[in-house]
Amino acid sequence: MVGIDSHPKNVVLTGFMGTGKTVVGRLLATRLEFDFVDTDELIASRYGPISDFFAGSGEEAFRAVEREIAEELSGDGGYVIATGGRLMLDERNAALLGEGSRVFCLVASPEELVRRLGDSDDRPLLAGVDRLRRIVELLTERMPGYERFEQIDTDGKTPDEVVAMIVERL
Repeated sequence: MVGIDSHPKNVVLTGFMGTGKTVVGRLLATRLEFDFVDTDELIASRYGPISDFFAGSGEEAFRAVEREIAEELSGDGGYVIATGGRLMLDERNAALLGEGSRVFCLVASPEELVRRLGDSDDRPLLAGVDRLRRIVELLTERMPGYERFEQIDTDGKTPDEVVAMIVERL
């Protein structure tokens, strides 16, 4: 087991939905003996399902809640934090969570993301649209922000293989 003392304050996983942040994050936290926090799960536990929050309060309110969560988590250490797909694209959130931490952006091809995400309606930004086209649009829009962080390609890799890649880079 890798000990906490040999690693940064936190490890933050960012990237588009479906890249494996939650699955990889849980495994990585166990490996590093860190606590695991998924910001979307934390928000859902406080406010109910994210799709309902989006529908009732809108994206702007959701982004404000993400900023509150980033502020809350920024003071602590010993976490693997899986963020929502846009959380680290906000400069303030990135500064707060990135300070003293290692940030990795998990990436996957649009086709792989469509496969992983399936037809579920629990992704508000993909509801009722051509998923592949919308994913390509969103990735194109977000890529400049994602490229600021160290990239980990998850295509064709198991979660354990992705964890091993991250641990090797730490």
